[in-house]
Amino acid sequence: MNPLIWHKVAAISGMAALGLGTYGAHGFKPTNPSYKEVWNTASLYHLVHTAALVGAPMAKNPNIFGGLLATGIVAFSGTCYTVAFLEDRTYAKVAPLGGFAFIAAWGSLLF
Repeated sequence: MNPLIWHKVAAISGMAALGLGTYGAHGFKPTNPSYKEVWNTASLYHLVHTAALVGAPMAKNPNIFGGLLATGIVAFSGTCYTVAFLEDRTYAKVAPLGGFAFIAAWGSLLF
């Protein structure tokens, strides 16, 4: 796969991160205010790892690095957004897998 695809993935992810972050700041009004913090965590990790995706083509193994980052964004941030939006922590079981994908992505830069 062409490593430059990660720039397009980063563009889409960045637009989503900004849109979801803006919604979280201005439109998201959960019944339980603790879910606002969950949303903010999802948004922070989403945006930070999207920025890292921009550099994926420069990695020695861009498809591994980019793939793991994208997986982490979907699994961690996506799960956190879902938990916050639905105000139901039963959906949180997938989030740790996303966290491990983030860790594995950063670790892949060692090789």
